[in-house]
Amino acid sequence: MSSKHDITLLRVNYLRGPNIWTYRSVLEVWLDLGDLEDFPSNKLPGLTDRLIAWLPALVEHHCGVGERGGFIERLREGTWAGHILEHVVIELLNLAGMPTGFGQTRETTKRGVYRMVFRARDEAVARAALQEAHALLLAAIGQPDSEPPFDVPAAVARLVEQIDDSYLGPSTASIVAAATDRGIPHLRLNEGNLVQLGHGRRQRRIWTAETDRTSAIAGNIAHDKDLTKGLLASCGVPVPEGQVVDSPAAAWEAAQEIGLPVVVKPSDANHGRGVSLDLSERADIEKAFEVADAEGSEVIVERYVLGDEHRLLVVGGRVVAAARGETLSVVGDGRSTVTQLIDSQLNSDPRRGEAEEFPLETIHLDREPVMRLLIERQGLSGDAVPAAGRRVMVQRNGNVAIDCTDDVHPEVAHAVSLAARVVGLDVAGVDLVAQDIRRPLQAQGGAVVEVNAGPGLLMHLKPATGLSRPVGRAIVDHLFDDGGNGRVPIVGIAGSRHGNAIARLVAWMLHLSGYQVGLACQDGLFLGNRKVDARSSAHWEAGRRLLMNREIDTVVLENGPAVILDDGLAYDRCAVGVVTDLDDIQGLERHDVHNVDQLYRVLRTQVDVVLPDGVAVLNADDARVLQMAELCDGDVILYGLDAESPALAQHRAAGSRTVYVSGAALVLAEGPHKTHRVRLDAPMVQGLVQSLGLHTLMAVAAAAWALSVSPELMAAGIETSGLGAGVAPEPAEPAVLDTAR
Repeated sequence: MSSKHDITLLRVNYLRGPNIWTYRSVLEVWLDLGDLEDFPSNKLPGLTDRLIAWLPALVEHHCGVGERGGFIERLREGTWAGHILEHVVIELLNLAGMPTGFGQTRETTKRGVYRMVFRARDEAVARAALQEAHALLLAAIGQPDSEPPFDVPAAVARLVEQIDDSYLGPSTASIVAAATDRGIPHLRLNEGNLVQLGHGRRQRRIWTAETDRTSAIAGNIAHDKDLTKGLLASCGVPVPEGQVVDSPAAAWEAAQEIGLPVVVKPSDANHGRGVSLDLSERADIEKAFEVADAEGSEVIVERYVLGDEHRLLVVGGRVVAAARGETLSVVGDGRSTVTQLIDSQLNSDPRRGEAEEFPLETIHLDREPVMRLLIERQGLSGDAVPAAGRRVMVQRNGNVAIDCTDDVHPEVAHAVSLAARVVGLDVAGVDLVAQDIRRPLQAQGGAVVEVNAGPGLLMHLKPATGLSRPVGRAIVDHLFDDGGNGRVPIVGIAGSRHGNAIARLVAWMLHLSGYQVGLACQDGLFLGNRKVDARSSAHWEAGRRLLMNREIDTVVLENGPAVILDDGLAYDRCAVGVVTDLDDIQGLERHDVHNVDQLYRVLRTQVDVVLPDGVAVLNADDARVLQMAELCDGDVILYGLDAESPALAQHRAAGSRTVYVSGAALVLAEGPHKTHRVRLDAPMVQGLVQSLGLHTLMAVAAAAWALSVSPELMAAGIETSGLGAGVAPEPAEPAVLDTAR
């Protein structure tokens, strides 16, 4: 490959919140094409054909043409390498099962340097996709036709592995998706499946299908199967009789007392691990004891209940989904071993696989002692060759993947709901055995055999047979049963004119109104009136710390343009968005921001994220800021010095709210007639007016008004803020911010 044909990745930046590109997280890549700036795709022999051969689904990319084959058309006409890289990244993500529909590539003011972005839910996956796409494109540009092609399947496999390592599991993902559908924000709290739904005091937490309403005591009870059975039996829930045993001999003795046939299983059995069914012979029972004992817990012998295994999901005391299991068997052909028959007849099912997203697991006899024991009881082994036509049972339980939600008898639903309540679980997977789920358990000798905390949801989301059930939505509706969206009011302040002072004053007024306020600005990080971190906190991490804190019911954040460009906003939407000015572009050259038009694109982000029932607060004396009013999904409060300016007059005439100055007072006008006044002639306020200016105080009053702070409390807040003459109040003793409560 010629050295001139290269693409240098100058900078790779993950924007974690709303940004100048989109509301969502993206990976932003700065590219230097070098001499490739003079070589669009139509001047690179063989490039288009190689890309089509390696990635045939590129034909589905519409690109700017707006129709199938649009991107291929652009390649043949001539497009630049940055744009090509964008589409290669997107296609590799598509092939890896994580499709993304958003990508953009834009020139910068420096020749040959581009900014390329693409949608990225996870940073590690995004960086891995970029690395693979970069290597593929360089190979396509510089590869002679005689060389082997780029190994696309291997690249996709590496990307799939990264996705499996990084993304939420299917159960957690279904709950998060349901929360998103209801407008509930979420924060991932670890690299696993611990997720916060909502913000501050209104948040709830989930860990897979366990919630912060799931008590530790209930979880421990569910873990102890013998204790669970005793509690259920005392409350009238039908359960099979059983005993805890400590040796193979004791297992046989217990089986004789209970009555044959029996089940032998570990006391904390999960997903059918170590569970042997329908045992009547002493040798089988003693072998089953060894299998169950190897799982590491106590061993239980209990009465065998005739029927199929069922899993019913109970959420908030209500059955929301049910699935039934089935026995598995293979049929001999006189040539293949049992292991080979399992691979050809069972593991070939596309619903089976190793990853979490498959509803059925791949069967490996070497790691399934219960299956080996079942096959041995039929006089065979994995290496044995059954006669042609002979049916060999491979699995009796643990294969629960047939939806039967609509068949559950009301008496069965009552029994399993009672079982969940007796144990104390708000979300429970109740296992029962019954011949017909459409009949009451007692009438058919059925029984509840286990109650599980943190049940997997995949069998209900992707059943092998039947309808998918909205179990994630059921859990979200349970957690937010008041119909709320888990949001606390967030005030975001953007611009360069005294953003820290505006944030401090608004937070103080909200504190006086009785809110527990979290504040992050250049002056530090505050909880209420306590400074808990003296370092500048006008950045993404500080905002996230406040949104995680369970004591906070209102958040005020200062967001300069560099914050939006470096990380994106810390929140997805806000109740109040303030933009004061477009005055200062100093220090933004590294982001290729050199003029007011470019800065406008940055700061409009603060207005773009205002909720439909929220308010944008805009400086009407700045014509460019005023233009942002049309971008707001919610209401707009304008502020300016002159009540009769065309912008303020028209806004009032339309019945909207304005803030302006009249004499020694701020006037809060709603429509043409209704007004309130906030006096500024108190001696202690004069220093504040002189140091901060009237525009700052108007912005403060408008933001406070947007959150229903009364004019009287605004006046008291301005007077008692301690910010007069630019002197901040003495902070309280620094404390450690506790976000784990």
